[in-house]
Amino acid sequence: MTETRKKSPPLTQGKAARVQPTRKPSWLKMQLPTGDNFVRITNMLREKKLHTVCEEARCPNLGECWGSGTATMMVLGEVCTRGCKFCAVKTGDPKGLLDSQEPQKVADASALMGLRYLVLTSVDRDDLEDGGANHFAACVRATKDRVPGILIECLTPDFQGKTASIQSLLDAGLDVFAHNLETVRRLSPRVRDKRASYDLSLQFLAQIKKLSPSMVTKSSLMLGLGESERELDEAMKDLRDVGVDVLTLGQYLRPSLLHLPVREYISPARFSALKNRALSLGFAYVAAGPLVRSSYKAAELFLESRLAESKLELKVPRDSDC
Repeated sequence: MTETRKKSPPLTQGKAARVQPTRKPSWLKMQLPTGDNFVRITNMLREKKLHTVCEEARCPNLGECWGSGTATMMVLGEVCTRGCKFCAVKTGDPKGLLDSQEPQKVADASALMGLRYLVLTSVDRDDLEDGGANHFAACVRATKDRVPGILIECLTPDFQGKTASIQSLLDAGLDVFAHNLETVRRLSPRVRDKRASYDLSLQFLAQIKKLSPSMVTKSSLMLGLGESERELDEAMKDLRDVGVDVLTLGQYLRPSLLHLPVREYISPARFSALKNRALSLGFAYVAAGPLVRSSYKAAELFLESRLAESKLELKVPRDSDC
């Protein structure tokens, strides 16, 4: 049974809460995706009973990404065991249910969509001993077998910090390992489910690099929840301190009145300034803007190029190999 979300009390910044903006600014206006390709892909996903975060999260970049060979598919079902106050995904108890055919469905859909870059993400599955890591791994292997040359990014939950779960996914041959910090330290307890934490996410990202130093890692922060400039700088530095390579910064948009309110709409100019500050900390790439999401085509195109260059470098013999 799906749990009913309760309306969240307002977040506060210092002694007084910021007034919630009443109207979205012009830079957040977007066109709904249309066209034959969009309809074709939507029908195919429904036929295979697959879910995409592009749709579930109402991503503003859906049409653009699908048209350029990138997509984000959500595995492990559509019911999450956690109830973060920013997320529109249903919460409840999946009771250990898994679709054993899902890895092959993901692989077939990736081939039919002509994907070059696939992001696999999921709901939290605390009802599973491994948090769903082995299912992620099966999806990666099946898709790599079905679509040679495809690059796969896994945007995962924290798997409760279990090393064995991280390792099982690393062994599957993914190309990018992503996990979102979501928000600054002070706001994390109010924004995220109580089973998630700011420090657990940092430890999770650090563990990936410890187990596989060459693995590209990625994280994301939502802006507009009441965070300060100092807190953002601290969060970005914390991510660099655990070796995160790629960062995305985007505007939080309230999914419904049952979710946390937007405290501020961040201007494109401020996003640009934040991007420059993040790059100065040493991130390899930063995507920042009002419509940027954790899975974002510009970042994926950068990663596609970087990974291709890395593989080319491995094929070039060093002087010591001659």
